[in-house]
Amino acid sequence: MSRAMCNPTMVSRSVLGSQTSSKSVTETMSGSHEFVIKGYSLTKGMGIGKYIVSEIFIVGGFQWAIYFFPDGRDPKDNAAYVSVFVALHSESTNVCALFDLTLLDLCKKGEHKVHSHFSHSLTIGPYTLINHGSMWGYTRFFKRRHLETSNFLKDDCLKINCTIVVLVSSIDSSQLNTIQVPESDIGEHFGMLLEDEESFDVTFLVGGERFHAHKLVLAAQSTMFETQFFNAMKKDDQEIVVIDMEPKVFKALLHFVYRDTLLEDEELFMLDSSFFPSLSESFIAKLLAAGEKYGLPRLMLMCESILCKDISVDSVAYIFALADRYRATHLKSICQKFSAENFDAMMHSDGFEYLKKNCPLLQSELLKTGVGCEKQFS
Repeated sequence: MSRAMCNPTMVSRSVLGSQTSSKSVTETMSGSHEFVIKGYSLTKGMGIGKYIVSEIFIVGGFQWAIYFFPDGRDPKDNAAYVSVFVALHSESTNVCALFDLTLLDLCKKGEHKVHSHFSHSLTIGPYTLINHGSMWGYTRFFKRRHLETSNFLKDDCLKINCTIVVLVSSIDSSQLNTIQVPESDIGEHFGMLLEDEESFDVTFLVGGERFHAHKLVLAAQSTMFETQFFNAMKKDDQEIVVIDMEPKVFKALLHFVYRDTLLEDEELFMLDSSFFPSLSESFIAKLLAAGEKYGLPRLMLMCESILCKDISVDSVAYIFALADRYRATHLKSICQKFSAENFDAMMHSDGFEYLKKNCPLLQSELLKTGVGCEKQFS
């Protein structure tokens, strides 16, 4: 007796298959048509099954028409009723729709005769017209003798309003037909350009170290570099000496210009209470200063974001002074808000004393922010 063997490799592949999804979406398109029948009395006696048809109208992209049977449609009723139907005139199949046939009150009392599919749509669902010529309606729409003495017949005229709501279903396969676009890697490519030792056209001498770069890249990011390269600097002057910046700070600045990110250096993010009195000497403060000098607002904002996380009662005054010095408006605004919310504690901090001794105007500004007026402390 043979036994079917299961291939474990094949099983694992089927289990680990990728997951897909799709979504069925059903929408509606609606429209109405008014069919006016003048000379109703002249239509009597046409014969059972004989009809008057409206002009063809379009709803939901399909052609429709209203059929009025003055002597009824069913021979069993012996012409006792008028019949009204709506028919599909398009060469289409399986069209799903909801219908409303209303005989209008011509005396304007609002007492219309309504035969509606809408009120039953939740229980019986939409009606499906299988093909061209399929109809929906009522064989016993209205008893003739009642119709002829009603407000629906005036001046030998009838008005029938037909409302159709067509259901259109589709499969949303957007999940199946997607193309994943990776994150931009332009920063990596420009970073490779920065590391290229052959294509550079300018050199910076910073604290005894040389940094190669490209004028167009720097000028595109910084108006100061643009002015320096194309307005002020001589064409044959290919080496620029930077005297007010440390090499590691200039390296971080170039990294940002080319890659639009901060240099991955732990020193950038290291800031504790021992740094506060000499905050301006920290790596992040020096990079903020470099961003302000070379007109790089995005670099400044990145530095402000890091400094913002270290705002506390002990540090806020020092960071406030730094923000004011380098025009870091976002950081300065947050310092003011924090000081106002923690005013009493901030006034007794070492940082507040630092402002009193070194930056009295800034101390006064913080006081005004906190209480709305300047106070004197001795």
